[in-house]
Amino acid sequence: MAFDQVQLLDVTGPAEVFTTANTYGAHYDVRIVSVTGEDVRTSSGVRVGVDGDVESLPERVGTLVVPGCVPWQRAVADRELIDLTTALTERSRRIASVCAGAFVLAETGVLDGRRAATHWELTGELATAYPKVVVQADPVFVRDGDIATSAGVTAGIDLSLALVEEDHGSDLARSVARHLVVFMARPGGQSQFSVRMAPREAQHPAVRQAMNAIAADPRADCTPDGIARHVGLSSRHLTRLFRNEVGMTPGQYLESVRLEAAQALLEAGNDSVDVVAEEAGFGSAETMRRVFQVTLGVAPTAYRARFRTTAPQGRFQLSP
Repeated sequence: MAFDQVQLLDVTGPAEVFTTANTYGAHYDVRIVSVTGEDVRTSSGVRVGVDGDVESLPERVGTLVVPGCVPWQRAVADRELIDLTTALTERSRRIASVCAGAFVLAETGVLDGRRAATHWELTGELATAYPKVVVQADPVFVRDGDIATSAGVTAGIDLSLALVEEDHGSDLARSVARHLVVFMARPGGQSQFSVRMAPREAQHPAVRQAMNAIAADPRADCTPDGIARHVGLSSRHLTRLFRNEVGMTPGQYLESVRLEAAQALLEAGNDSVDVVAEEAGFGSAETMRRVFQVTLGVAPTAYRARFRTTAPQGRFQLSP
């Protein structure tokens, strides 16, 4: 299903996976349709040709893929799009969405009571706008029964590969992944790409003072008791204030500051993991590795390799 201002890769990514699968023995009949049956202009300005309208499809559809657009409010306000999508969900053996396409599915009601994913920047909005949907922030894609929803943009490729594997086995899906030069299974979840949950603005002067002290030197001995003494409160009282005003404990805030410092050091410098751990206040590389794995789903060395540069080490060299 395509519509004006849809994200281009939400449409072409899955289409490329399924049509590539055909070159390895699959038999997908991929059709792009729009509400009017006319071509659509994507958010990037690229025009996408369509095969017709919804009525041009067979009575039964194997897989419905619903892409998204940002802002998502534009799509869910299009009643004709929502009505036609609702009708298609009833005619489809399985249903999938890419990125903000989850909002379109949520508007039809098919995600009520189901687990769902969307782009990490939109998970909070999806949960707020559609409280009956069980939003999961980290997975690249989520399968709940016959409905699958994926994270942002390129995650539609990951999801489509999983559907190909379901239909035709891992060998064929692996061939498609190799041809497209993508991971068969992406290492880690969305968290490694996202900005961590930002602490809320604090109003209480003691909380602001504590946050400023932590941010000023994450390497300092910032134990809960030490922070509390610094601002003249009991540890229990400060923790209660932090939970109410910031949405996390002083210890959690400290860890988030140290994690952010470590990310910046890994992205910008050449220091070893041990040095980065010391500079960021973790004390040991093992402690830092544990926090990276739990929070971001990747090790510090893997984070540096993925986010520091697009050029593989040793691949490109200047001629003398």
